[in-house]
Amino acid sequence: MVDYGGPLDRAESDAKLDRYAAAFDQHRFTRWAVESREGDFLGYAGIMPSRPAHPLGPHADIGWRLVRSAWGYGYATEAAEAALHDAFTRCGLTEVLAYTARDNLRSQAVMARLCLRRDPSRDFSVPDGPRIWHGLIWVATPSRPAPVVAPNPG
Repeated sequence: MVDYGGPLDRAESDAKLDRYAAAFDQHRFTRWAVESREGDFLGYAGIMPSRPAHPLGPHADIGWRLVRSAWGYGYATEAAEAALHDAFTRCGLTEVLAYTARDNLRSQAVMARLCLRRDPSRDFSVPDGPRIWHGLIWVATPSRPAPVVAPNPG
């Protein structure tokens, strides 16, 4: 959550969940909860429609946020692959974008494991409070090769 100013408070978290539910009702895709096999909440991953007036125009984007203790176990890759499969097969999407900050090497590694294609021509910058956030763009399409996902140790 470093890119987003830290953890959300309860009201912000509830509002985000409401947005996700509304996105599913309208578009039939959204972010999903990610849990361990034991049922512990680890974060979320999935596809959302872009926000209104996004610099890239209307599109679908994939994202993930996991608690730090869940990093490094393949959860983000596994959940994102499932979300992309759902988006391309059940929902019929033909393209999904992924974006992250240039210093977010962990998310960039997930994008590489998912075999997303880097598209620097779509990189964008937006005001984010007192700073400017620079987004680097990757693209997923149904024709991309299937990634090799290592089995989850947990």
